[in-house]
Amino acid sequence: MPKKSSRAVILMGVAGSGKTAVGMRVAQKLDWILLDADDFHPPANIEKMKHGIPLNDLDRAPWLQRLHDELQRQIAEGHSVILACSALKESYRKVLRDEVSPPLFVYLDVDPETIRDRLQHRTHFFPKELMESQFAALEKPRDAIIVDARKPLNEVVEQVIQAVTGLTD
Repeated sequence: MPKKSSRAVILMGVAGSGKTAVGMRVAQKLDWILLDADDFHPPANIEKMKHGIPLNDLDRAPWLQRLHDELQRQIAEGHSVILACSALKESYRKVLRDEVSPPLFVYLDVDPETIRDRLQHRTHFFPKELMESQFAALEKPRDAIIVDARKPLNEVVEQVIQAVTGLTD
């Protein structure tokens, strides 16, 4: 059974929205554990993406289940955790949810032009050519805290911290 103070927050959004950068800073400031969903992809998924091939739901299913299981393990051990994960579709978010300890979703909202610019300036296995597939797959959440990820990183981090701590106080 999770400890009452243990929490899970999922920072979601398209590639380049700042999930990892924001997650790292929020986790550090709150002394929480950061999980980056990219670290849980099987090698076959990474190879597909490296070659510009979008993942399909079958590719994502075992990955999402691994993420769910890791979130629940961390909570059961009494840790609060932030997961940086695209969670683009409602069906993906459903897999990540848990009835006993439901996560809080924070959607880093950003426009395609900003993402296009950001992806030009970063090194990552995810090629910029897959950006359109991210926006095509995106089902904007109705049950998430929405943060404007076009703002400077420090502002986004502070807004996420306020949202998270405001719900845990």
